[in-house]
Amino acid sequence: MQLKTFPGGIHPHDEKHYSKAAAISKFPTPNRVIIHLSQHIGAPSTPIVAVGDTVLKGQPIAEPSGFVSLTQHASISGKVSKIAKFMHPNGAMSMAIEITSDGLEQMVELSNDENFMELDAEILKERIAAAGICGMGGAGFPTHVKLSPPADKPIDVVVLNGVECEPYLTSDHRLMLERAEDILHGLKLIMKVVGAKKGMIGIEANKPDAILLMEKLCAKEKNLEVVALKMQYPQGAEKQLIFAATGRKVPAGGLPMAIGVVVQNVGTSVAIYEAARYRKPLIDRVISITGSIVKSPQNFLAPIGTLYSELVEASGGTTAAIGKAISGGPMMGFALPSLDAAMTKGSSGLVLFNQKEARSMAEHTCLRCARCVDICPMNLMPSIIANAVKYNDLDMAVKTGLNDCIKCGSCAFVCPAQIRLVQWIDTGKLRYAEAQRKK
Repeated sequence: MQLKTFPGGIHPHDEKHYSKAAAISKFPTPNRVIIHLSQHIGAPSTPIVAVGDTVLKGQPIAEPSGFVSLTQHASISGKVSKIAKFMHPNGAMSMAIEITSDGLEQMVELSNDENFMELDAEILKERIAAAGICGMGGAGFPTHVKLSPPADKPIDVVVLNGVECEPYLTSDHRLMLERAEDILHGLKLIMKVVGAKKGMIGIEANKPDAILLMEKLCAKEKNLEVVALKMQYPQGAEKQLIFAATGRKVPAGGLPMAIGVVVQNVGTSVAIYEAARYRKPLIDRVISITGSIVKSPQNFLAPIGTLYSELVEASGGTTAAIGKAISGGPMMGFALPSLDAAMTKGSSGLVLFNQKEARSMAEHTCLRCARCVDICPMNLMPSIIANAVKYNDLDMAVKTGLNDCIKCGSCAFVCPAQIRLVQWIDTGKLRYAEAQRKK
């Protein structure tokens, strides 16, 4: 089997062994959920409920506040108890809607449209938008927007991202093993919406069981192909995945649509299938709770808005004191001050480290070794960008490639001084976006 890849990259140990054998289990209904109004790229959603309102599971509770925005839904039935600022998985405080469970789990009426594959592309797009689906690999771009390329940017290839190159995380791996047919249904629906004739599924070589299963299911499909990829971080980054799978190169500052490609995560593909067939909104997702000190690492199908503290408790708690908690993976995730944050649509995992592991991540003064420059898959100078952000020189940060950074974390991984380059660059992106909004 010839493995495809991209130029550059690094090889961190994948640490998948903690949770890769843990089958997806349904998380019990939490006592409360916190539904953030910013779970996606774009404008925050606007609440359409008030404190004291009773809501059903799957009921819309916030509407899009612009084209690049999302509908949010209640993930449990109960009463709206607060609309206030809560801790987001990125560590910041942001507006959210708290719902307290009534224990009844009453859900809005769904359907079962067995002829979902025959639906018109525009109807499919409407159902995707109504379901509030965004990219579930971490980026969180509203899916209905991504599937609406301009007429002069025709799409001929859809690439499903099943790479999951981030260390520790196994939620996508388990999804491919347990819901492979639903993933392929979703891929076909995406192809229909954008008019693509070819579909590809990229899977990294450390998931041979998923590769074999997907190849078996795609064997009779002339226009579907499984692409086995070399273990090489960041293989799952959009531009790197496109190059490895298709040989096409996204131009600097450009989007995949410029070369006729759309990329979606395998989790997003399942959500699209559920929205098209059952009109089910995105109210739950698979999340890995893992790390060296998690007593019983798990892959939960949990309601959006479930607190990390409850997910850890359901995993048996920890075997030692928590030194660091990271929302997402250790390469691109966010260190949290506590487990009070609630998972969002883009929350693929929570990784817990002991105190010794956390001390090994302590930051020191830059050595000017240029390892971050050598390793960057986008050929940027991460230390220069991060420094510009530190001193609030956004013009310099942009000139040196702030907006081209894919936040893969390769630079931080090789940095001998353990400088939090990704966090500084992400801070710069947030500051720049805010400055652009004010203009």
